[in-house]
Amino acid sequence: MTTNDHPAEIDVPLDKPTSARAYGWMLGGKDNYEVDRNSIQTVVQEFPGCVDIARQNRQFLYRAVRYLVRDAGITQFIDMGCGLPTDNNVHQVAQQFNPETRVVYVDIDPIVLAHGRALLAKDSATTVITADMREPETILEHPDTRRLIDFSEPVAVLFLSVGHHLQDSDPGEGPRHALRHIIDDLAVPGSHLAVSQVVIDDPDRGAHMSATLNGFGVPWQTRTPAEVDALLDGLHPVEPGLVDLKDWRPDPAQPPLEPVPTALHPYVGVTKTNTEVYEYGGVLRKAA
Repeated sequence: MTTNDHPAEIDVPLDKPTSARAYGWMLGGKDNYEVDRNSIQTVVQEFPGCVDIARQNRQFLYRAVRYLVRDAGITQFIDMGCGLPTDNNVHQVAQQFNPETRVVYVDIDPIVLAHGRALLAKDSATTVITADMREPETILEHPDTRRLIDFSEPVAVLFLSVGHHLQDSDPGEGPRHALRHIIDDLAVPGSHLAVSQVVIDDPDRGAHMSATLNGFGVPWQTRTPAEVDALLDGLHPVEPGLVDLKDWRPDPAQPPLEPVPTALHPYVGVTKTNTEVYEYGGVLRKAA
């Protein structure tokens, strides 16, 4: 892997959970700490569907990237808030369908950079940079972004299961600017934006969930589907539109995920009957 981030000592926060490590644990990952596991076990007691929807989002990643490369002809990706590497990462899925695909992974968690370096050591077409998805200008200025992404060609920008980390109260220009600056202001027609985030139809329950996660030190804003739609207006959703992710072009034959950790087994399958919380999103196209 090539990157201009210096190999300084990694400062890994251990006093509070990080979304990358907690999410990775629900996917069967091993790179997490007790503080991450405790936060998830607390949240699922009140919102038990979280394990299912984390895994549904990861399955959506495979289907969305496959569509973007195989059907839409996209050959370059920017994956915002990429999280810890696991099976079927964006570059691995994309390069199955086009080996020439280029990927820039972006995450603010230093442990993601450390693991990404190891994963991408021999892949010159893929890089990981440490940057905040709330600051797209900084991402665009990074030398590796400039090296790998050609904005005269269509690009796909991914915000998968990270929209809920963009809060209306964030400093700067807010969630819409973070989500839309690249696709609206730089990308050519034919570019795509893939987005997913945790939603609850009841705003009061959503506010309670937000308060719970923010109480752990994880920036979070649960939205309603209508609030997500408002952030994405003007782009053209690919069929079947913006939906519960399990309904976005489901494919029972896609590659399986790692097994669920034993401690989370009681929560597997909860969303078959408990639909209060779900992951909402889809793939949208920039038209001419």
